Amino acid sequence: MVAYPPVRTAHRITLAGAAALTVTLALAAPAAAHAEVGADAPQALAENVTLTFVSEAESDSAGFTELRVVLPEGIAPGDVTPAGAPKDWELKTTADGYTVSGPALRTGVDAKHKIKIRQLPDVREIAFKTVETYSDGTLSRWIELPTGGEEPEQPAPALKLKAAAPGAKPADAGPGESTPPSPAPSADEPTAEAAGSDAGAEAAGQSAGEDQGSSAGMVIGGVLVALLVLGGGAWWLVRRRSAVGSG
Repeated sequence: MVAYPPVRTAHRITLAGAAALTVTLALAAPAAAHAEVGADAPQALAENVTLTFVSEAESDSAGFTELRVVLPEGIAPGDVTPAGAPKDWELKTTADGYTVSGPALRTGVDAKHKIKIRQLPDVREIAFKTVETYSDGTLSRWIELPTGGEEPEQPAPALKLKAAAPGAKPADAGPGESTPPSPAPSADEPTAEAAGSDAGAEAAGQSAGEDQGSSAGMVIGGVLVALLVLGGGAWWLVRRRSAVGSG
């Protein structure tokens, strides 16, 4: 058996305890869901482009019933036509975008829908602020945009566009471009349709946050106690080996 010096032994024990703490904290952290968008032709000024939206399910007890999407500048509600959605779901245009809704999906099932855009704007990137509604009234808002180079916690689905093809020009104004947009939904100001369900959703979120905080605190506390025990054992082992060596 190889005998390691007392200092190296204590160092190995400390590293093992730190690794255990890191793994425990990683397992305790909740997984984040996302709302995403993709396109079959992600290019500025491209026409008749099909966009695919995917909202990842994050509820353990309810399914999606509605998605509200705010269109970016340069795309009018009249430029949008449905191209695919969950069974029995329907698309309805709003002043600033559209909603797609229908019977509640099964718990844990992602919501996927497609739309066809008459023409993409001549920009480098477009974002589609999205508010998801679950069958229990819970709202999930993916409406934040990057600021100051920092990645937001709940980013709006964004699509990067290639430069426009040579000779591409904006199409004639569509029928819906004269409609003034209504204010986009914000994290602090819910939509009028969802105002009635916000109170219950916030209460549920606070309760869930308290439960998660309590559980995480217990886990972290247990790990810290384990580290203290390991540290004490390492100190005792070093002292014992030092005494044996001096003897």
